[in-house]
Amino acid sequence: MIQAHQLNFDNGEYVFFNIDLFSSQNATAQAWHRPEDTDERNAHARAAYESLMTVSLRKPTSNAYEEFSQEVRDKSAAIYTNFTAIDEEVGVIVNSFVGAFHDAIILYALALNDTIEGGGDITDGHSITARMWNRSFNGITGTVSIDKNGDRNVDYSLLDLNTDTDRFEVVADYFGNNKQYTPFKGRSIRWPGGRARAPPDTPVCGFDNSKCPPEEPFPDYVIVIIVLGSTLLIVLIVTFFVYREKGCKGVKEKTTWEERDDIMFEGPTQNGKKMDKNKPHVSRKNSYHSDCSADTIAVHLNDVGNRQLFTKTGYYKGAILAIKPITRTHISITKPLLVEIKKMKDLQNDHLVRFHGVCIDIPNQCILTEYCPKGSLQDVLENDQIKLDWMFRYSIMQDIVRGMTYLHSTDIKSHGHLKSSNCVVDSRFVVKITDFGLHYFKEKEEELVEDTYAIERSKLWMAPELLRMTNPCCCGTQKGDVYSFAIICQEIVYRNGAFYLQNLDLSPKEITDKLRKGSRPLFRPTLEEFDCPNDELARVVRRCWAEEPSERPDFQALRTMIKKLNKGGRRRERKGRGDILDNLLTRMELLPPYPFLEALVEERTADYLQEKKKAEELLYNMLPKSIALQLIRRESIAAEWYDGVTIYFSDICGFTALSAASTPMQVVDLLNDLYTVFDSIVEHFDVYKVETIGDAYMVVSGLPARNGNLHAREIARMSLALLDNVFRFKIRHRPGDQLKLRIGIHSGPVCAGVVGLKMPRYCLFGDTVNTSSRMESNGLPLRIHVSPCTHEILQQFGTFHLEMRGPVEMKGKGVVTTYWLLGEEGSAYNIRQQGCNEPASAAAAAATTAETSANNATPPTSSTTVATVTSTDGASSPKNTSASSSPNANAKRSPPPPPPPSTSLSSSSSPQHH
Repeated sequence: MIQAHQLNFDNGEYVFFNIDLFSSQNATAQAWHRPEDTDERNAHARAAYESLMTVSLRKPTSNAYEEFSQEVRDKSAAIYTNFTAIDEEVGVIVNSFVGAFHDAIILYALALNDTIEGGGDITDGHSITARMWNRSFNGITGTVSIDKNGDRNVDYSLLDLNTDTDRFEVVADYFGNNKQYTPFKGRSIRWPGGRARAPPDTPVCGFDNSKCPPEEPFPDYVIVIIVLGSTLLIVLIVTFFVYREKGCKGVKEKTTWEERDDIMFEGPTQNGKKMDKNKPHVSRKNSYHSDCSADTIAVHLNDVGNRQLFTKTGYYKGAILAIKPITRTHISITKPLLVEIKKMKDLQNDHLVRFHGVCIDIPNQCILTEYCPKGSLQDVLENDQIKLDWMFRYSIMQDIVRGMTYLHSTDIKSHGHLKSSNCVVDSRFVVKITDFGLHYFKEKEEELVEDTYAIERSKLWMAPELLRMTNPCCCGTQKGDVYSFAIICQEIVYRNGAFYLQNLDLSPKEITDKLRKGSRPLFRPTLEEFDCPNDELARVVRRCWAEEPSERPDFQALRTMIKKLNKGGRRRERKGRGDILDNLLTRMELLPPYPFLEALVEERTADYLQEKKKAEELLYNMLPKSIALQLIRRESIAAEWYDGVTIYFSDICGFTALSAASTPMQVVDLLNDLYTVFDSIVEHFDVYKVETIGDAYMVVSGLPARNGNLHAREIARMSLALLDNVFRFKIRHRPGDQLKLRIGIHSGPVCAGVVGLKMPRYCLFGDTVNTSSRMESNGLPLRIHVSPCTHEILQQFGTFHLEMRGPVEMKGKGVVTTYWLLGEEGSAYNIRQQGCNEPASAAAAAATTAETSANNATPPTSSTTVATVTSTDGASSPKNTSASSSPNANAKRSPPPPPPPSTSLSSSSSPQHH
């Protein structure tokens, strides 16, 4: 409090609260006084204590409590000879804890009596404690109130300093039972500073006195410091401008940027003869005629008509240079422009196009840069005749990253117009970046372009935050360059132009409008993991085009990321620092002349890619595509748990008898025709075909790609479509017979994973598989048997027609109420239309029983579960469900073991045998 007094916090604008719950009233008498301290400090403390209030526990004042206190004193003095804990000023009043202990015993006794009266156990602490909560009673300390959490609603007193008696006295009480604040009768709070009410929340001058001007002007020493500082600042500013003037003058004198020698804008030949460089006959700035270099990739591929960009070229000092016309009609040479040109001349990097100079003579105003004869990266990517494997694509990305890393580390800072057309390829197939810097010469380019489509197309590489600006800076930003690099990477992956959108045709204007809106989910070009050589590349590209610029990595970090991805395409040391193509070119130079070598390499590469594609498509037919891609990349595949899938099982009733009456070739033809029809139907639904064993057919939806609750809908629609086609299916060797398909579906959780490395199988494990098989085996021909779990999910869609079958006894499940799926509203597939909505007759049920009994005569494969069902018409149907997909399905085996707790079926690459 003395410190508060020294800081003038006791001026009436602040009030301090002291929490002292158990202090005696001795502490309230001149609590600010310290006998061992000086009178001055005691006086300061006395003044500060006027701003202090104390919160303490309220002490009872009833006669009963005084008598209780007296008894406590008497017993304490009789028991303890050294009893001195008595407050002399308050006489018999004792510590508040004593009364609290007394009331606690009473509370326990009340709760114990209630427990006994209620027939409870007196040793049940939880029951007794629960009876203490939400309870009130009159104790020795007054009204005792316990809330619903078991806490006591305590009473408090507010003490304030009486300036007349120098003692703290109670000025108000707070009663916790009824949450009521009651001022003490005859007393009031003495607010500090003579105030009649509490001070405001914020002092008049603010907490730092910033709202009040100083009472006195600045001291003399402050004025001297300000004057000297201002003088020094002025001197520094003048010195800076003088130095800058001299420096720019020296830069202008030493600058070699302005090319004044002869520039030949025409081709290097005239009248079919090579021009002699020693002759004075040259064309000096007379035209912009330019032929495409013979080294351009498109020329070699006889694809001149498909080239997107043309580069104007010219001869200067015996070298071919690229010429970029300047669209500005008036060029003003300023000091900032001279400095920027000097910086451009100083840039030297293997992945940046070399800047040679500027020609400002009218009408041939242009920028001269290094010429890269292989064309732009955009031309290379959009030319389908150029085959680029991922080693070359990674090298392209790595070249761009190295060039941008260097550019961002220089005074140029950023590119601003990074796109595939501004990445050119030199004669050594090294990608270099061009069209950076010198934005003064490019400011009017967009205004002179009348083709709005071309303007919007050039913005496909621009970052969304720049698109939303009314007048974005032409120099761009470093994070904007990272976004542009991501768009270029997507071009490299798909080679379908900038901002390729699969199954979506939008104009550049529509694309840029969507980017400006920035709606969620973010609008970005197509990029799938399975289209990239690995998932890490897709993650890097998505980080680069993140909506928030701060979330995008810089090119220094990208350099490390791309280098890790390009493990086989790192640069090797060969006569200095060479590109990945150098080793390949060196080996080709050592080969004897062979005019058809390039065509042969292309042919063999195309054959290899075609065979690789066939092998991958075959693998995709045996395993889910995402799983197959992981296996191709030799990645480990962990088993995965799926909370909700729907499994479809079906078989053919009477298949045993039909097989006995048919030749093996006829049976194979029958199954091939049937499953060819089934496979063509399955392709139209979000399902995955797991297995076919003989006449059994298994399909699942909801894995490996989760689809919420849509798995039940997809399986139901597929079942209706399959059953509809079965009615129209004709058996070749027995066209008059009707094929009887029996279907069962069930929904629930499963575990799925790949088992084995050689001939791997994608297997499903769990009780859901077993229950699905029992639903099929307990069904009826030409009917779709639905479990209660699947029925509950289908009811959420409100479009499916289902009919209750009734209770069905299932082995291991007990009595289960199942349903028939009859059709879907608005669907062409409706079982009612086929005349199958009535229950099967007793004869049909008996025939079904005989058929399933005949099926049981065939030994099962590995684990077997036998289920018997009693249908509503009394028919019984046992059925075997195989738990694995082994090629030797009908091999002779010993009697089946007891049924396992779950059934698993797998997707196998082995052939099927009947």
